[in-house]
Amino acid sequence: MTMGSRVRVLLSTCVVLVAGALLTTACHSSPESQVRIVSGGSAEVGKKLIEHYGCGSCHEIPGVRGASGLVGPPLEKFSKRGYIAGLLRNTADNLTTWISDPKRVEPRTDMPDLGVTPEQARNITAYLYTLR
Repeated sequence: MTMGSRVRVLLSTCVVLVAGALLTTACHSSPESQVRIVSGGSAEVGKKLIEHYGCGSCHEIPGVRGASGLVGPPLEKFSKRGYIAGLLRNTADNLTTWISDPKRVEPRTDMPDLGVTPEQARNITAYLYTLR
């Protein structure tokens, strides 16, 4: 085998190994398998706030006692959704804004302004992102 042939075989092997590694990584790090981290948010506190504000009177929310409302959309698998209210990309900052001031995002929404502070909204966001 000539030096040129060895180099080609070595390069081909490297390409195959890199492609295999990328495919394996892609299979194990899909958005559905990633946990969304909400900086400054506590899912435990968020769940309590969801109960306190009565979000379950309008939404079905897994893990929240009595949250079986049918006015708003069910919030199961919320962390996998692409959009919030059909308008905003599903990011922690956008969800926090939506929860704390929904009329700012969509003035005609039926989502009420409950007086949730941005800090409280961040905690609620942390809980909603546990719904996978």
